[in-house]
Amino acid sequence: MRRADRLFQLVQLVRGRRLSTGEWLAGRLQVSLRTVYRDVADLQAQGVPLEGEAGVGYRLRAGFDLPPLMFSIGEAKALVACVRLASNRLDPELAGDAELALGKIIGVLPPAARAAAESLALHAPVSPLDAATRERLLLLRRATEARRKLEIGYLDLQGVASRRVVRPLGCFHWDAVWTLAAWCELRDDFRNFRVDRLFDVQTRDDTFRDEPGRTLADLFRLEGC
Repeated sequence: MRRADRLFQLVQLVRGRRLSTGEWLAGRLQVSLRTVYRDVADLQAQGVPLEGEAGVGYRLRAGFDLPPLMFSIGEAKALVACVRLASNRLDPELAGDAELALGKIIGVLPPAARAAAESLALHAPVSPLDAATRERLLLLRRATEARRKLEIGYLDLQGVASRRVVRPLGCFHWDAVWTLAAWCELRDDFRNFRVDRLFDVQTRDDTFRDEPGRTLADLFRLEGC
């Protein structure tokens, strides 16, 4: 990789994260930690507002922007593949936004990259989700983003129904199955619910905030993620 390309990629990596350590950047760029430190110093000397320090991490100052990105043929094909694979697995709103975003990207690609992306021989024509589950995913995502509690009906593997109030933390895709990770107020613990086993899902007016021991990060730590 040319040094100019590496410097550009370093800025892109830092721009996409809240904080990037030198070790992480070295791993992604496949260079030594010393090279990362030297590249960061050179970028700062050229006026790129990289903030941070060695041993702590780096971030870009708010408001900094770069010229429009140009995607390589491989990157364009990867974007097409991601949207094609994901569209039938997302809620209708996200799927529509993904298609629109891809159309905008394809529209500004150079002719060769555009032709290669559009002719990619990778398709996912069959949806693993029924319409009701996809609509339910939309409701769950909106409640999670708004930090709104949910009142749900749930049918377990034994066919036993229960009603619960939960704090939605995130939705997870496991091949053909989506699950909702939540803090269950009935069990006073984390629970994972299969989205296709939920019924009569209602968004409540009351909201919730992060509390120690009840966040998605706490669940990840418990599960060793």
